[in-house]
Amino acid sequence: MDYKGKRVLVVGGGKSGIAAAGKLLGMGAEVFLTDMQPKEKLNGLAEVGLDDEHLVLEKEPDINLIQPDLVVLSPGVSPKLAYIQEAAHQGVPLWSEVELALRDSKALIAAVTGSNGKTTTTTLVGELAKETGKDTVVAGNIGIALSSQVDQVGDGGIIVAELSSFQLEFIEQLRVHIAIVLNLTPDHLDRHGTMENYASAKARILENQKEEDLAILNWDDTAVRDFARLTKARVVYISLKEQLDDGICLDGEDIVLKAAKQSTKIICGKELLIRGKHNIENTMASVAAALEMGLGIDQIAKVLRKFEPVKHRQEIVGKFNGILFINDSKGTNPDSSIKALQSYEEPIVLIAGGKNKGLDMTEFLTEAKKVKSLVLVGQAAEEMEIIAKNLGIKRIIRSTGFEDCVQKAIGEAEPGDVVLLSPACTSWDMFKSYEERGELFKDLVRKHYSEPD
Repeated sequence: MDYKGKRVLVVGGGKSGIAAAGKLLGMGAEVFLTDMQPKEKLNGLAEVGLDDEHLVLEKEPDINLIQPDLVVLSPGVSPKLAYIQEAAHQGVPLWSEVELALRDSKALIAAVTGSNGKTTTTTLVGELAKETGKDTVVAGNIGIALSSQVDQVGDGGIIVAELSSFQLEFIEQLRVHIAIVLNLTPDHLDRHGTMENYASAKARILENQKEEDLAILNWDDTAVRDFARLTKARVVYISLKEQLDDGICLDGEDIVLKAAKQSTKIICGKELLIRGKHNIENTMASVAAALEMGLGIDQIAKVLRKFEPVKHRQEIVGKFNGILFINDSKGTNPDSSIKALQSYEEPIVLIAGGKNKGLDMTEFLTEAKKVKSLVLVGQAAEEMEIIAKNLGIKRIIRSTGFEDCVQKAIGEAEPGDVVLLSPACTSWDMFKSYEERGELFKDLVRKHYSEPD
């Protein structure tokens, strides 16, 4: 698409919006950027070089005054805002930042979506992609805006993208050559309203695929399994629970490839550094992508053996006085935190709470009945305490803030225990992001102790 001279309104001055504005300016567009924050709070804005005439800050823009040819939405922006609805009513195209970033890319695009496991899988697929020797970037919902990265990779390169439902909601022509859909559990219902709407947004990762592309779907999740009917691409299934005739599944503790009545071992699950059945699932999906990218079994196994947990996803902070501290700050919904709880056999001191996204915490707190102590923090603490008491959880501790909750968790723990930060909630009541929450958790733990065991 020729952007030269086009009037484009970028909504949101975070990483995605700043990257989108920079990309558009580089292609000759006239760019307007809006955000409810003041200029001094928008990191990177000065480097983009927009003058005050093209900034609409601390107020909503007037669509009739700007008259945009295109609106580019950052993922955290609600499309229900009146001026965005007005733009749509006037027929102005609404794109997510990833549509802008990837629309004209000549690289092979491998993308990952799902309710849980996206970041681990995206990072692992990225490491496998690098093993091909081709130029590779890993970006998207993982915390790095795609618009700032994609120009580094041309024809013959690989872009590995984590895509959220917010990002997929407003794509148009984005084609994913290797699409991974991991699972669907309730999430972001405060934005999407219903599970049907949420699932429809996730399914858009498949809609522009062609017959020569690949869709990697989770057989064990019936909703994801049914996504096969939505794509023209070849489908490869993964399964933890069933022996597939074709696909990637378990044979005992071995991850195996089943094809043409043959079974080929990839790796034993016990060789992986990442813990939990959900990470076996993430590994299977990554293996399917790696095979499609042309890697051999030995190359894949080599990468898998050395792959460590990603930051804020069951990240090992350290072992102090015999107590293992785990940072799972990216556990921002109940299902994700359930998987974290299921990964440890040791006694657990669990830190949970934050801002609920309109999700039912009952199943999560039912799983939390096994914990030694439940330390609650944030806006959701009261709601979670009521449910926890009704479920019979006996050791429930309320905290006055995040630093207090970490100190109380440390006080509850004994040698042999795990202190697990897996909040089942977003961080937005106390922090800008789950990353900020996770970094503070690590800092507080390390400051409390001197040297790890």
